[in-house]
Parts: sequence; C-alpha cells; structure tokens
Amino acid sequence: MNRLFVDEEYPFGSHWFDRGGGIRMHHVDEGRGDPIICVHGNPTWSFHFRRLISELSRSNRVIAVDHIGCGFSDNPAQQDYGYRLSDRIDDLERLLDHLQIRSDATLVAHDWGGAIGFGVAGRSPDRFSSLVAMNTAAFALPEGVHFPWIIRPARGPLGELLVRGLDAFVLGTLAMGTTRRKLSRAERAGYRAPYSNWKQRLAVHRFVQDIPVQPTDVSWPTLAAVESSLDRLRDHPLLILWGARDPVFGVEFLDEWLRRFPSAEHHCWADCGHLLLDDAPERVIPAIRSFRESVARQQVR
Repeated sequence: MNRLFVDEEYPFGSHWFDRGGGIRMHHVDEGRGDPIICVHGNPTWSFHFRRLISELSRSNRVIAVDHIGCGFSDNPAQQDYGYRLSDRIDDLERLLDHLQIRSDATLVAHDWGGAIGFGVAGRSPDRFSSLVAMNTAAFALPEGVHFPWIIRPARGPLGELLVRGLDAFVLGTLAMGTTRRKLSRAERAGYRAPYSNWKQRLAVHRFVQDIPVQPTDVSWPTLAAVESSLDRLRDHPLLILWGARDPVFGVEFLDEWLRRFPSAEHHCWADCGHLLLDDAPERVIPAIRSFRESVARQQVR
C-alpha cells in the first residue's frame, strides 16, 4: 500500500508484531501514560482512530491495532490464517502481552472491535480499568432484532464479487457511515488505501462471512464465550457512545448494552451514524477524555 494516500490524515509511526507463522500485525503506538487500546471493525482500520490518537496521545499511550488483513497488517492467504473471531481475539491478546499491557488500560472498541476487544477483556479483566463501546456488540443479536438487510447481499452467493471484486462493502460504508458530514477526499482515500484490490479485500469479506448469527455458525461458540465473559466486567466503568442513525448497529444494540450494564455512562446522538469518530469527533473525544478522568479520580479515592 502506498502510504502517500494516508500520511496527510494519519501521520503516525508504524510498529509490527509477529503473531506467528511470519504474519505481521501492524499497530500505532503513540504517547506515554496509561494505555488506551483502540480496536477497529470492518471494513475500517486504525485510520478510524486518527483524531483520537492525535488528541489523547498528548496525555496517554494510545495503541491502535490493524487486524490481520486490514490496514498495514499482512494479508495472508486463507490457507495460512483462519480469519475467525477466535483468531482476532488471540491476536489482540498476544499483542497486548507482547507490549506488556497488563493493567490500567482503557479499551475503545468499534464495530467488530467490540466482540474482539471485550473478548480479550473478558479473559483478563484486570488488564483493563475502563471500557468504551461505540456502535458495537459483544453478544448475539438482541431479541427481536433481525440480521441487517444491508449486509445480507455480502454474505450471499454474490458476496465475493460484491465485496472483493466491486469493493461494495467499503464504498457502502463510506457512503452511509456518516450523516452529519461527508468524508473528505483525503479521508475516503485513507479508508480505501489498504483495500485496493481483490487480494487486499479478503479480510473484509471474511469478516462478513464470519458474523455469528445462529448456533450452527462456526464462530457462534466464540461469541457465546465473549458474551458469557461480560459478567466478569460488570464492575468495570463503561462508557457507551452511539450514533442512532447506524443502519447496522441500531439503538436496539445500545438498549442491550444498557440492559447488561445499567449503570454505564452513555450518550446517544440522533444525528450521527456508524462512523461516530468521523461524524462527531468534537463530541466523542471529549466524552472519552472526561470519562477517563472521572474513572481516575474515583480510583484515587
């Protein structure tokens, strides 16, 4: 990937971790202080957190990962990597172990990052002191919620052509991901840069294919384990930030989070969509900073 497409919006140094088999996992590691771990979804990458990294790395160590097949991470063939939820959770856990992130971390999870990040947190609750969930889930579809119609074609018989051939999933996300503002040309180029051809869109398609919808799906047991582990996080401070105009993670998912974590601090913006950090960074980043400062004050008492 040509970094000239992203450096304007993403001026960060690169770090790589060998997750095994010579497959490298890219991550950003900026600033000093208590760590903030940013975990992206599909079809984005650590680029989604660029403004958060710039702002919060002034006072904290901000680590933003690229899942395998995404961003600057390697793109292994299907026979060389599983591309399953369990692989993603293992990858993040190994990376944090490698970076010696064992306590006092804040998780910031978006989209698929919820199942992945909360999966790691549920395994080792002491690693995190606080949690942030943005238009995401770490549980099965809430009762009464159907699988989003907008994603169904990408999982169907024409899915590979749509996702890997026509780049429909990336283009659709960029077109519908924001509702308050349009992404700039540089922003769109930055999001698209890692996914410029058939090979580089493998992970995008595999993420869609791997969504656990019913017990017969391969990653259903993994998601069930993540969901079960949420009980171990009930005493963790949780901040929930939501764009109500998200066509995939509707407010029903927010309601489910609040059912499980009734004391969580939460903000829902009626005029925002899925890419919340692009739609309203001036709301989201101060909310995260204020939340973390509040948690720190409570821990000192």
